[in-house]
Amino acid sequence: MWFTTFYVFIFAALCVANIPIQVLTLFLFIGYFLILFMVYKVLRDRYSTTKTFKDWYEDQPMDTLGE
Repeated sequence: MWFTTFYVFIFAALCVANIPIQVLTLFLFIGYFLILFMVYKVLRDRYSTTKTFKDWYEDQPMDTLGE
């Protein structure tokens, strides 16, 4: 995920540089595949937790929501 994020920032920097449009187009399509790969890896991650929706959010207790 870090690599894809870094790649997007580098691509954005290259867009303002004097790079031929063919090279930018190639980098654009490589970026599309990297983003698809990143989404696949996140969705297929084996992370599991014991928390449920009843646990609510850890940063905001349920009692203080009405305030």
